[in-house]
Amino acid sequence: MNLSVQQELAILAQALGRLESGFQHLPGAPGQRRSVSGDQGKTGRVGVTGGGADPSGALSEVLDEVALRLRDNYPYFHPLYAGQMLKPPHPVARLAYNLAQTINPNNHALDGGRASSAMEKEAVAQLAAVFDWSEHLGHLTSGGTVANLEALWVAGKLTPGKTVLASSQAHYTHSRVSDVLQLPFESVTADSNGRMDTSALEARLQRGDVGTVVASVGTTGFGAVDPLPDILRLRQQYGFRLHADAAYGGYFRLVEGLDVETARSLASLDSVDSIVIDPHKHGLQPYGCGAVLFADPSVGALYQHESPYTYFSSDSLHLGEISLECSRAGAAAVALWATQQLLPLETGGAFAAGLGRSIAAARQLHEKLAGDSRFLTLMSPELDIVVWAPAASSASEISAGARSHFAAAAERHLHLALIEVEADMLRAHWADVDFSDAETVTCLRSCLVKPEHLDWLDDIWAILVEVAVATGTT
Repeated sequence: MNLSVQQELAILAQALGRLESGFQHLPGAPGQRRSVSGDQGKTGRVGVTGGGADPSGALSEVLDEVALRLRDNYPYFHPLYAGQMLKPPHPVARLAYNLAQTINPNNHALDGGRASSAMEKEAVAQLAAVFDWSEHLGHLTSGGTVANLEALWVAGKLTPGKTVLASSQAHYTHSRVSDVLQLPFESVTADSNGRMDTSALEARLQRGDVGTVVASVGTTGFGAVDPLPDILRLRQQYGFRLHADAAYGGYFRLVEGLDVETARSLASLDSVDSIVIDPHKHGLQPYGCGAVLFADPSVGALYQHESPYTYFSSDSLHLGEISLECSRAGAAAVALWATQQLLPLETGGAFAAGLGRSIAAARQLHEKLAGDSRFLTLMSPELDIVVWAPAASSASEISAGARSHFAAAAERHLHLALIEVEADMLRAHWADVDFSDAETVTCLRSCLVKPEHLDWLDDIWAILVEVAVATGTT
């Protein structure tokens, strides 16, 4: 859905009017517009504002300066931004967030956000339903890092002092969080497709003392999905706790037409112990909005604590009673709830179709690159991330070429990303390259997260070819 800023503002203004009308019963000075913004009006009474424009123009001047400062960004909203995994929020998410900010609810306790807490519980239940969990415990977080911290915190409570394992391609948050939690952490080798090597995993499990295995469902480097069915079989034998970091790839469970192995792994998510998913990645939400889900609701007992000044307004569950974070933006829950009302999380729906277009764009770009001798490709994309490099005979030449392509593409308004890849992983793909002069190779990376990338693929490809010619890649 493409709306102009003016259209969004008109919709927001109408909704704000409806919201303010619900507070008309509150006392205020006659003739003045009631406000729920908490601003101090000319009368000095909180909640009542004067109806005039900014007389000094100071506010407008500051906002003009903000607008000028914000120009110093990459155009994340545009399809020619094909670098990092930055996806614009849906208009309904932006509008609902702004509308909720008028109230500024805090979802720690029902005292601070009754409506938004109810909306969070509904939205999280809809997320859990993606993984066929009718019973669960879960809540939103400020992002995937805190969500993974909570999952590993629970794991550490249930398997105290035991080692956490994750793939060498897993997000670095797992080693950092394990360090914060004072849990031993070790990496498991990844195979040439960026997935956890289950033979290496089993060898480590045989040594004992493993409490938790983290499976990456969409690595941030390659979008690789660890082989969950194989890991689940190992769990039956070795009895560890299995956490799925699906911050990036969890939503793709709704998409049809995935590779067979990828589809099997995503289908197996209903059998893990905990899941992290980030609505602010593929869920069309503003930053920050993550979520953690537990299959066993009884882990909520681990969060038990007392608060002398909250949790008093209702006997119903306060979200702060099952989360490590305290104050959290209720507006994030409102935006997610609104988005999932407009775009339900269902296979075959419009939301899933958008994800399917991103995968189609990634596959088509990979095919074009693989069919052109000026480029070197790796594995076919499982999700919507493509990694490649300009052709050259040695690792150092490839790295230099990738940096040149990166800069030349940006000059043509196509923004890509770079990634450092271990030479050992690339040997299986680039047999003719001499890797003796470098242990890692700089490659190009593109996250085709926007459905519109499929429409712009010919433009993206034309720029990549132009860059190859301009940099002398042969």
